[in-house]
Amino acid sequence: MVKSKSGLAIQLSKLRTFEKPKMELEQYPTESEIAAEILWFAGMNSDISGKVIVDLGCGTGVLGIGALLLGAEKVVFVDIDADALKICRENLILVDKELAEKAEFVNKDVKDFDFKADLVIQNPPFGTKQKHADVIFLETAMKTAPVIYSFHKLETRQFIDDYAARNGFKATHFWTFDWPLKMALAFHRKRIERIKVGCWRLERLKSDARSLQKSI
Repeated sequence: MVKSKSGLAIQLSKLRTFEKPKMELEQYPTESEIAAEILWFAGMNSDISGKVIVDLGCGTGVLGIGALLLGAEKVVFVDIDADALKICRENLILVDKELAEKAEFVNKDVKDFDFKADLVIQNPPFGTKQKHADVIFLETAMKTAPVIYSFHKLETRQFIDDYAARNGFKATHFWTFDWPLKMALAFHRKRIERIKVGCWRLERLKSDARSLQKSI
């Protein structure tokens, strides 16, 4: 386990990212310091240690591996891209072979994923290539866990807030970041372009949780 936010960021910065990003999947890496900022808060907020966590659209594993480094009981890494999952698995072994025993890797489209966990952490596609791709991730996340940390373009803030409310969730915390998109695809012209991104901590309302239990 790491003992500081800066130590976590350093560990995450050593991980391999996408070798050949797939444009249709919007494969942009999660910057290590941003990941550390959110994960450290989640850890201090008792959302990680001893919890079963799902990293939806895990890519090369930055968020899920960070959760394991902060004491998660288990992390399920889910991605439609088998190549990304391979790098994710290699990253985890690189960080700590023993932590690999606490991981499960699922090569599946998130809309077909069915699992119950304590927490979902996700950096979904922003929906620029596949319209509403981010909504599919949110829908699955809300079926999976009562607490969600999710990154989305800042301009969608009102939509995300309204969508959460309609589905029995509330935003308890919110962060904004200048998200660095590093040159990775052929159409990129700038070495680094920064876009405004928000991160939501969403929590299922207790009344909705009781309704969910009755329906099971």
